[in-house]
Amino acid sequence: MNPLEHQITYPMGDTLPAPGVAMDVALGVRWIRMGLPFALDHINLWLLRDRQRVANTLVDGWTVVDCCIDNPLTRAQWEDVFASSLDGLPVLRVIVTHMHPDHIGLAHWLCARWNARLWISATDYYAARAAIGSRDGFSGEAGTDFYTSHGARDEAFLSHVHGRGSYYHSLVPDLPTTYRRMMDGDAIEIGGRTWNCISGYGHAPEHIALHCPGLSVLISGDMVLSRISTNVSVHAAEPEADPLRLFLSSIARYLDLPADTLTLPSHGKPFTGMHVRIGQLQSHHQDRLQEILEASRSGPLSATDVLPVMFKRPLDPHQMTFALGEALAHLHLLWLDGRFDRVMDAKGVYRFGPAGSLAAAQQQETASAAVA
Repeated sequence: MNPLEHQITYPMGDTLPAPGVAMDVALGVRWIRMGLPFALDHINLWLLRDRQRVANTLVDGWTVVDCCIDNPLTRAQWEDVFASSLDGLPVLRVIVTHMHPDHIGLAHWLCARWNARLWISATDYYAARAAIGSRDGFSGEAGTDFYTSHGARDEAFLSHVHGRGSYYHSLVPDLPTTYRRMMDGDAIEIGGRTWNCISGYGHAPEHIALHCPGLSVLISGDMVLSRISTNVSVHAAEPEADPLRLFLSSIARYLDLPADTLTLPSHGKPFTGMHVRIGQLQSHHQDRLQEILEASRSGPLSATDVLPVMFKRPLDPHQMTFALGEALAHLHLLWLDGRFDRVMDAKGVYRFGPAGSLAAAQQQETASAAVA
């Protein structure tokens, strides 16, 4: 149990939607919970009561927000939802908050199943399309080289990364060929209510959260979660990225929303107390940065060196990909902020340390190598 959880409130308590059945959480808003085959073992999806003009006729139905991964179990769960929770009405639109597999994996199937349009940010649509077509974008040889350059030497981990070249494609086999673009500040009418798009960065290329002032509801996607901190990672495709700075500036925008907003996250339970939770997340990352600064007093650090500083539990190869990305996100904020320098050592590993401290260490390493 997160000891900070008592500072926020869960209006539904411990009640969860039954498998294959949606649960009402606000007027015209229903909650679906589907299983995932990962350590993070579920995702929350949302149904919004809608009405759209189709062929000059107003049609009642539903907007789906997020889709889950594509596999037979997920498709079967959706069929159960169609039978139990749509009140005999069609899906009119599919909104995807961002391009990660658990959010977009079944968008192609849902859109084809209901002849519905996909709505998503342009950045995430094309990032997903690129990831489907690439066998080396997040893993494979490029990923192996990337993690090796940051100190990874564990053979099981590197083999895991190298073998994941088709990982994204296995969970997101296809995309709809057309989409409707969502942008920051857009106001979307869904069922007679306005939902405002709020872009967020650091977790995904261009994550879109949805806020309905009339209901005081925020569909936060992965940007604000109740129990865990959102993964914020540097990836091989953008090796000098500064995602943590982007993430922290993004979540600060939600402080402009009313404090009693009902937040619907992609993982965990709906909650109120969003301002408190954002403060917790900000403090969490500041604490991790301080731990890294203190550890750097003992000498230059690679991202792999930082893992036991930030993560106090054993990590399996799957978890280590996220952990190394997060370690780099914190190191990069310090580096690009000017508090750290970065150099590549004689073994081809990037090391970080307090500004001005690494040049002398590198000269000493070069001199020792020459003597040897």
